[in-house]
Amino acid sequence: MIIRDTYMKQILDFMDKPVVKVITGMRRSGKSVLLELTKEAIRRHGAEEKQIFSVNFESLQFESMKNYKALYDAISAAAKAANGKLYLLLDEIQEVESWEKVINSVRVDYDCDIYITGSNARLLSGELATLLSGRYIEIPVYPLSFSEYLEFANNNEDEVGLNKDQHFSNFLRYGGLPGIHEIKWDDTALLRYLTDMFNSVLLKDVIKRNKIRDIDLLEKVVLYLMDNIGNTFSAKTISDFLKNQGRKLSTETVYTYIKALENAFLIHKVQRFDIKGKRLLETQEKYFVSDLGLRHATIGYRGNDISGMLENVVYLELLRRGWNVNIGKQGSCEVDFVASKLDERLYAQVCYVLTEENTKREFEPLETIDDNYEKVVISTDSLISFNRNGIRQRNIIEFLLDR
Repeated sequence: MIIRDTYMKQILDFMDKPVVKVITGMRRSGKSVLLELTKEAIRRHGAEEKQIFSVNFESLQFESMKNYKALYDAISAAAKAANGKLYLLLDEIQEVESWEKVINSVRVDYDCDIYITGSNARLLSGELATLLSGRYIEIPVYPLSFSEYLEFANNNEDEVGLNKDQHFSNFLRYGGLPGIHEIKWDDTALLRYLTDMFNSVLLKDVIKRNKIRDIDLLEKVVLYLMDNIGNTFSAKTISDFLKNQGRKLSTETVYTYIKALENAFLIHKVQRFDIKGKRLLETQEKYFVSDLGLRHATIGYRGNDISGMLENVVYLELLRRGWNVNIGKQGSCEVDFVASKLDERLYAQVCYVLTEENTKREFEPLETIDDNYEKVVISTDSLISFNRNGIRQRNIIEFLLDR
């Protein structure tokens, strides 16, 4: 079992602290494995087995505990038998109706160290946020970074021997879900796994959870989003597109579908930020997918989409590194990413290759920004490396592997 150090450090830094550890992310992104690794760390910490209460709500073994009162009773019995602190690990907690009441109650009633995972972004909205205000820490989990991908690939005999460029090509094609490294490494098997994975998330976390009836229209919205990563558009754009195809779908319903896809961690909405005016804009956002492999399983791999794919990779990497990310508007120009973190800021342009024709277009928007924060242009170029007016060109693989 490969330890994803970045996440484990975040989790273990809060072990035995009086906050609920909430691990969120798309299904099959590795949350359950992190919970198992946490359980091992708790044992090494000296806890006895009777002090560990662990449930995976995707298993029928625990079907009876999906009633919140039954779950509370089971935890109460375990807490009384623990003879000390009880370590509570609950996987896919959203499967339990009114689970928020259970977590808040056992936190108050017993000496518990609580870890929960969930595959829905609404996990921390509404009642839980109110009940646990200031008493939880969220740890978002994403599919594998390229650095993690290499670690997994080096443990799969089908992938050993490839160089970094070949691995990166596969990373763009098949994405970063950890499960792809556990199956036969060929195009047919990988795409079948990714297709089944996408359909499972769409059915469980989007259609059923949101009681969506017109599945055909939802799928058309999904296809539009997948086909337009890296492009700016709005819900009205999608509504108008579907009307031109003879399918009527209101802008409000498009927003509802998009929000459901966001909540399932399938897509990420990125708002525009007016750099000069220092304000968020409400229109013409971009959308990126949580995993490129799922995109290609849905609409196929298109090499001419390389610029959007590279943007998608850089966007997810910035999120993993803890940045808040927007797309930037600088006058009439667009800056691909404006990333902020505490008092830091990073401006980034992303392109496939730099040529005589596009170098000015990529660098000029950054050159017009009048501050001293870091500015980079990220591309696949590996034979060149230069600065232009203090703005660095960086190779994307080096950027992704630079810790």
